[in-house]
Order: sequence, then structure tokens, then C-alpha cells
Amino acid sequence: MPHADSSLVPDTIQTKQEFWDHIHEQLDGLLDGQRHWVSNLANASSLIYNSLLAFPKFFGPSEDKAVNWCGFYIDSALFPSSRFPGATTSDDTNRLLLGPFCGKPACQFIQTAPGKARGVCADAYLQRKTLLVPEVDLYPGHIACDGDTKSEIVVPLIHSVEGEIQILGVLDLDCLAVRGFDNVDQLGLEKIAKLVVDACNW
Repeated sequence: MPHADSSLVPDTIQTKQEFWDHIHEQLDGLLDGQRHWVSNLANASSLIYNSLLAFPKFFGPSEDKAVNWCGFYIDSALFPSSRFPGATTSDDTNRLLLGPFCGKPACQFIQTAPGKARGVCADAYLQRKTLLVPEVDLYPGHIACDGDTKSEIVVPLIHSVEGEIQILGVLDLDCLAVRGFDNVDQLGLEKIAKLVVDACNW
């Protein structure tokens, strides 16, 4: 099967739970044999975004309910430093940096330092829990990368090895509808986040 076909949603899928189970299965196949996080997060964001566009019963391309952004923000410590002498460097500590995504251009970084952290992504990262925001304009400190966004869900990427927990970043989705996401979406995305984390060498 061509890789692009993995984002097709069969007509037999009618519920959100079926949809997220399908995405999980497709993504598992896409990530097989690849351990680089940049490549895997790129395919994950593309698969989720395009599959949501192909699922009009709940999302689709409609301007009143489409998911308009899907992607990752990753702890700056996980990004490689320049290998070339004389390269310009910047202090990216205590930041989430923009990773692979689908959608319009987004914020390059998000502060996570005490006293500077704000927004849904920073809060989900620091609290190490999924945040489901039904109406972003009512969320304290919301960072409006796209003024059309009405709701948001952010899932932390948590890596656990022999009982040691490391927070890697977040998976972030925006929607054009108020209350665009629910608990079924949360459960589906949390399983996908775990799949992505386990599939990569960090």
C-alpha cells in the first residue's frame, strides 16, 4: 500500500473510537523500522491531520469543525546542536521548540521556565497531563498562534524507562469548533502519543 493511503478512512468507520483505533493501527505500520523521532513525528502529524480531514462525520474539511493544526512541541534539550564551527547559537533552555506539524505557521518556541511559562502546551508539559480545552479564549494565558482556533487538546509525551519518567514534549491539536474535542479523542490521542514515544530513540 502506498504510504499516502494510510490516511484514508474507510466508510465502515462510524465512531470516534473506531477512528482512533484505525489511526493507531495505521501509524504503527508507518513507524515500523524507523527510530528517528523527527521522521516519526513528521509522519504522525501528517497521518493524524489528513485522516481527520477525511472523517467528515466529526471533523472533515468543514470550516466550522475542522482540525486546523496538528503537531508537536519538543523539549529543546532533545534538539541537536550545530556541528559546524562558528555557527550562531541561542539559549533555548526551558523551552519547547516547534517540531513536525501540519497546518499554518506556528509559534517557534514556548517558554516553560518558572514565571515565564504560559499557554496550554506549557501547562500540559509542566503538569504532565492531558489538557482538554473546550474554548481557548477562556483559557488563562492562551497563546493564539491562529486566531481562528476555538478549542484545543494537548497531550504530553512521557517516556518511562525502568521507573524513570522523562517529559519529552507535547502533541497539540487545534480545532475550529468550540468543544471540538471530547474524552474519546483524549483517550485515542493518549494511546497515539504513547505509540510515538515508544517508537523513537530519544
